[in-house]
Amino acid sequence: MRKRYGVKFKSKVALEAINNDKKIAELSNKYEIHRDLVQKWKKTVVEGSIELFSTTKSRGGKNNEKVVDELYKQIGKLKVENDWLKKKL
Repeated sequence: MRKRYGVKFKSKVALEAINNDKKIAELSNKYEIHRDLVQKWKKTVVEGSIELFSTTKSRGGKNNEKVVDELYKQIGKLKVENDWLKKKL
């Protein structure tokens, strides 16, 4: 069975690896984890930091546009249905 590590633990190890205070092998021995995990978590933190400093528009702009378009479609459809129901009454 695989052991699962929490977010706090992963970030702690990754930040120590980024600080270069200790080598990857020392960190893996200290926390009793494989050195590949340390390198993977370090890479994840470094790549994720780019998103932290990006603007909100570029971060979720495409997803937001899709959501807005879908909402406008729903509003239009509901308006048409509402007008039709008013005429029938």
